[in-house]
Amino acid sequence: MLMRTDPFRELDRFAQQVLGTAARPAVMPMDAWREGDKFVVEFDLPGVADDSLDLDVERNVLTVHAERPARDQSQEMVAAERPRGVFSRQLFLGENLDTENIEATYDAGVLRLTIPVAEKAKPRRIEIAVGDKKAIDA
Repeated sequence: MLMRTDPFRELDRFAQQVLGTAARPAVMPMDAWREGDKFVVEFDLPGVADDSLDLDVERNVLTVHAERPARDQSQEMVAAERPRGVFSRQLFLGENLDTENIEATYDAGVLRLTIPVAEKAKPRRIEIAVGDKKAIDA
């Protein structure tokens, strides 16, 4: 199970939209869902070079770093709405996920992580041993 990292994320997102806080880069938009025995997480990172991406896992915390470089200062900008700079996001992964076998792909500006459910967390059938059935004589 994925756990949210910041309970105030929606308030922060709303404040960025209303107040236009472009000085601080926006968070990476993310979708997450379960497909059978794995979780899939996708981050939208358009315009981010693949060599600027960095993924780290420490204990059950997954950190994603990315950078969209600043524009050349010699250019006269007419509109600058796309956030630039360093982006970072942390996900707290539940104990039931296998952090040793995370797979990551990056295609068309989308970083996709596949996180398998740990074997110990998968449902399993338990056999029931039946003891000797002896009739009790009265």
